[in-house]
Amino acid sequence: RQASIAPRRFLSDEALLVHIKAVHRQSRGSYGRPRIWRELRNDGVRVGKQRLQTLMQKHGIRAKGKKRFKVTTDSNHDLPIAPNLLNRQFTVAARDKVWVGDITYIPTDEGWLFLAVVIDLFSRQVVGWSMRADMTRTIVIDALRMAWFKRHPGKDAGLIFHSDRGSQYASDDFRNVLKDYGITASMSRRGNCWDNACSETLFGSLKVERLHGQHFATRRHAKDETIAWLLWYNQSRLHSTLNYLSPMQFEQHWQIQQANQA
Repeated sequence: RQASIAPRRFLSDEALLVHIKAVHRQSRGSYGRPRIWRELRNDGVRVGKQRLQTLMQKHGIRAKGKKRFKVTTDSNHDLPIAPNLLNRQFTVAARDKVWVGDITYIPTDEGWLFLAVVIDLFSRQVVGWSMRADMTRTIVIDALRMAWFKRHPGKDAGLIFHSDRGSQYASDDFRNVLKDYGITASMSRRGNCWDNACSETLFGSLKVERLHGQHFATRRHAKDETIAWLLWYNQSRLHSTLNYLSPMQFEQHWQIQQANQA
């Protein structure tokens, strides 16, 4: 294997540019210099960070810019509010200890498509999701059920589920599902999006990296693009908070370490 990699260490600018553009295109323009540099190294292409930055600037290769999106939360209700147990402690030591839920929306010619997700804070993996034409409690229950049956954490796992104060999460039906699963509810403070920053970041990445600029004639088209991005995000997208591993790679490394320690 070393013999196949070594000749690629001293690539000309023209040859290196081909690799840079390929990585940038594969990420659909979402990767900037740090992730492109990591991906090139993973592929056996050695290049200095300064040389990479110079080439990218010269040829106008950059990550898509972040945009702000509207909040969908409806917290004007008289339903019970859970305490903020998470309190912005976004670093978690093991999987299935803290899940985060949130809802966003995607415009189509048929009307809004709403997306609810469940994120495991340990690896930032999206472990559950649901998409519907309405934003009722059913969408968050479906996303939670998907996460539960995918992960099987067990009712004695001490799992916390954190969300905003939206009526969907505060509803009797959703709280009953949490109770059935042995999950403790946690909610953000009123009007404070930073208490649920990880889900806001995920939605921003989804919209900038895959959905922004696209025209969706149907909800089905929007669903297909969203699911494709979620799968890519979990399996392949390099995450800066995970030492530039994808969520699934991060969990795999952790599981190997746990096995070795045992």
